[in-house]
Amino acid sequence: MRSVELFAGAGGLAMGMGRAGFNHAAVVEWDHNSCETFRHNQRNHAHNVEQWPVFEGDARAFDYGAISGDVMVVSGGPPCQPFSLGGKHRGQMDERDMFPEAVRAVRMLQPKAFIFENVKGLLRQSFTSYFEYILMQMTHPELTRRRSESWEQHRSRLERHHTSNQMAASYNVVYRLLNAANYGVPQRRERVFLVGFRSDLGVEWTFPDPTHSEVALLRDQWVTGDYWERHCVARRNRPSLTPKVGLRIARLGEDVFSPGIPWRTVRDAIADLPDPEKQFRNSIANHIFNPGARSYSGHTGSPLDEPAKTLKAGDHGVPGGENMLLRPDGTVRYFTVREAARLQTFPDDYVFHGSWTETMRQLGNAVPVRLAEVIARSVATTLRAAEMA
Repeated sequence: MRSVELFAGAGGLAMGMGRAGFNHAAVVEWDHNSCETFRHNQRNHAHNVEQWPVFEGDARAFDYGAISGDVMVVSGGPPCQPFSLGGKHRGQMDERDMFPEAVRAVRMLQPKAFIFENVKGLLRQSFTSYFEYILMQMTHPELTRRRSESWEQHRSRLERHHTSNQMAASYNVVYRLLNAANYGVPQRRERVFLVGFRSDLGVEWTFPDPTHSEVALLRDQWVTGDYWERHCVARRNRPSLTPKVGLRIARLGEDVFSPGIPWRTVRDAIADLPDPEKQFRNSIANHIFNPGARSYSGHTGSPLDEPAKTLKAGDHGVPGGENMLLRPDGTVRYFTVREAARLQTFPDDYVFHGSWTETMRQLGNAVPVRLAEVIARSVATTLRAAEMA
């Protein structure tokens, strides 16, 4: 199944798509270091990335006419900074808003489906009108904005078009806010996914059900103790049950014994890696200690025995003070690039290019590979069933 990946970054969504059976006819990304990450892994024959043509440049200048043959799916993560809670919140007024380019790709390629991802901030009340406009454009990508139109005027014309009895939707679009931890990613990372299917396919689809839960983690840690046994943590070294967690478990009652797969924690993700501070020289790619971490208000690091806090890209300098490990003794250190890659579920043989700051920025912007694969595999299954119908 052929696909096109826009705003690819370091390749999290692209790799998840590849694992789900899609073969990218083009991978488009403007950031040089991210493209070098792709090229390095292509030279080293990492997974199936070597088969993907990488186009370094502005998506606004990409010629979709150069892609021959049908494209099954268009995917990508338009730059999130215009809508990020940690950004400048300029939304549609930000020159980095690339949703118009996502719509152009759908209009030009007419794929059977599309998958786009963005930050939770896109759903904020201040962006409600523009988000509705994005959905209208995705539903009717053929109705382009006129030179003389403001986006508000274009939205009104789309709404009139949408409510007309004669005009059916070109794409049926749904969206949902997903927490990556609920799908086996060792990180609390909430992201909005927009998925659309071409209306002439007549398919029915819904987002995959979560596979992992916080309740199951509480059970394994504080009721059965299986979590600590699995990691060979002696009873004397286990943390104490806090009153807050104890009260939550009490309120769950028998529900705490319900079947389910526990959320994955930072310890689950990195336990088999050597401590980079103690073993400075090791043969693991991107696993190098970076000094200087400190905890301060609002930047307290990720506890070892919980899913990590959301990795951040950062706009200036060190990308996000939250990109730290909080040890049980209260000390902190920065995650290595390899540890951050594991928290984003990249495979260990996928190597990141650039300085620590640049590679951590790539990872902070990435879609977790596992979450991308779950969504993409569900879309692929639906498309295959439609072809056989």
